[in-house]
Amino acid sequence: MNALVASYARLTTLLEGAWYAIPLRLMVGYGFMEHGYAKLAHGPESFVNILHAIGVPEPSLLAGLTILVELIGGFAVLIGAFIPLASIPMAAVLLVAIFTVHLPYGFSSIKLEAVTAAGAHFGQPGYETDLLYLAALCALVLGGSGPLAIDRFLIRNHDRSFGESSGRPLEFEDVSPN
Repeated sequence: MNALVASYARLTTLLEGAWYAIPLRLMVGYGFMEHGYAKLAHGPESFVNILHAIGVPEPSLLAGLTILVELIGGFAVLIGAFIPLASIPMAAVLLVAIFTVHLPYGFSSIKLEAVTAAGAHFGQPGYETDLLYLAALCALVLGGSGPLAIDRFLIRNHDRSFGESSGRPLEFEDVSPN
């Protein structure tokens, strides 16, 4: 039993370094970028037509903004840069997708409708995946971008240029010359 407790203690000690953030950043960042790229690859006008069909105002403008948010926001999350800022428009895109597209199809993202000789046939996805993306973004905002993130590099360089941090929030740091 002691060996089990010791193993658990070692595992949780590793988790204290916020290593959980790396797989979250990779999945969320790549996922957003993939969705943005798919909209470009199929032609942005196809996405404009979809937005127009579901009654979204200014579909051309919002299609372009959505693609930019997915590509730029996804890249920012992938490299761990400015996640608290990037997550705001990303969360907005997810919420709009939930309420304009996925809500009528329920929670589950997988709806097996039939299996034929051609393979499995699935129905429209629900909002489950969007909620998972929102939860991952919240975890990254609340827990930080983790190791190997651009934010860590930027903060480290900022601290060097102003002297070592006391660990207090920046607004409480004394950076005035003595």
